[in-house]
Amino acid sequence: MNKKYKNIGIVCDSTEKAQSSKNSLLEAYNLINIIDDGNTPEGIDAIIALGGDGFMLQTLHNHITDNIPIYGLNKGSIGFLLNEYSEHKLIERLNNAVDSHIHPLKMECKCAGGEYTALAINEVSLLRTTGQAAKIKINVDGTTYLDELICDGVMVATPAGSSAYNYSNGGMILPIGSNLLSLVPISPFRPRRWRGALLQNNVVVEFIVHKPWRRPVKAVADNYEVENVTEVKISLDTARTIHLLFDPGHSLEERIMREQFEVC
Repeated sequence: MNKKYKNIGIVCDSTEKAQSSKNSLLEAYNLINIIDDGNTPEGIDAIIALGGDGFMLQTLHNHITDNIPIYGLNKGSIGFLLNEYSEHKLIERLNNAVDSHIHPLKMECKCAGGEYTALAINEVSLLRTTGQAAKIKINVDGTTYLDELICDGVMVATPAGSSAYNYSNGGMILPIGSNLLSLVPISPFRPRRWRGALLQNNVVVEFIVHKPWRRPVKAVADNYEVENVTEVKISLDTARTIHLLFDPGHSLEERIMREQFEVC
């Protein structure tokens, strides 16, 4: 049975074409204009997001604790996380949309300045911040599998993020329902032939930075950065569920499946 959304909010990127489309939709439909995207009005049961993939990712983070389905309309370039923009029968499309459920990664960092926690929808990355290569120990569920990775960095990606930065660094694209995480080095120097690993999504990955005072590293959860980390733990936060809405035949699962067969 299709869901019937009654109180539909709309958020919008600051670009001229996104703002123009928002004004058109507000005239055509009874939508609630959400000005402060970090403060959702009470009673909203679905949100339309107008913009590109970067804006959609930001919107998902802004509403990550709201448990509200988000239906993206592409006013950017690629639009991997969004639907094709059209004003025609928008509410009908929204009510017929397929709900793709994903869980974010939780990043727990230790550094000289204290301890920090953040969530990532796509990936958590460790990146060197000087000309010195990073040296990183990799533990999985308390067992050391790589005592020293010499590299520019390393990342853990979710299936939802596996077709982005992960794939650009040689990682595999993961189907949404695969219950896997992708662990991938970034420009590895030693061991030179190590290309990463596929992990069950219920594991805890721990990165320990060797000589962080000499080889400083930052941790990045999507766009949230923590400088000068010494230890980083990454796990799937199954207590939080993100709801992405897609038109039938264009779900996130199907997009990721098609992406695996792209040859250009």
